[in-house]
Amino acid sequence: MPIRIYIDQGHNPYGFNAGAEGFGLREQDITYLVGAYLANILNADSRFTAITSRTSPDEILGYDTNSSLRTRTEQANQWGADYFLSIHTNANVNPAINGTEAYVYAVNTPSYELAVNIVNEIVKRLGTKNNGIYARPSLYVLRRTNMPAVLIELAYLSNEGDAALLADKPYEFAYAIYVGLLNYLGLPQIPLFE
Repeated sequence: MPIRIYIDQGHNPYGFNAGAEGFGLREQDITYLVGAYLANILNADSRFTAITSRTSPDEILGYDTNSSLRTRTEQANQWGADYFLSIHTNANVNPAINGTEAYVYAVNTPSYELAVNIVNEIVKRLGTKNNGIYARPSLYVLRRTNMPAVLIELAYLSNEGDAALLADKPYEFAYAIYVGLLNYLGLPQIPLFE
């Protein structure tokens, strides 16, 4: 039976729960695109089946921030996902801050090991700085999911170099997440996608 991956494309396109902005880019557009690419890659691999939280760039989930987050976790829980991957981009008032990081509910868990594999692969393939993995038990999507969950901060929209990578290489970010997942699961890559 295929491994079920729920891909949460962080934030809504506009209004409540919209994301960060920087260098003419919007977080919600990048997370939508990277998530869509990741779903396509996973669904082309018979070992997986994947669904996304947003099925179109304009889809709005929920009626406020809390219900938007609840919709995502409930979908994953009801579908019986094996893993929950929430895709985000970061921002900071200091434009020098850059790199890739991930958040999990707790350290010493399957989520933590999965996060390490994903971040390592993004750093290896995109050349971003490895900012590490952090426990963030207060984050709704990590607290309310019934399966291992990782919130991935791909890179910083507020940093010029990172923003250029996010704009130019969304497929490469998606592919890196896929390979990180394979590495965590101990599965070989299928040359078809490279």
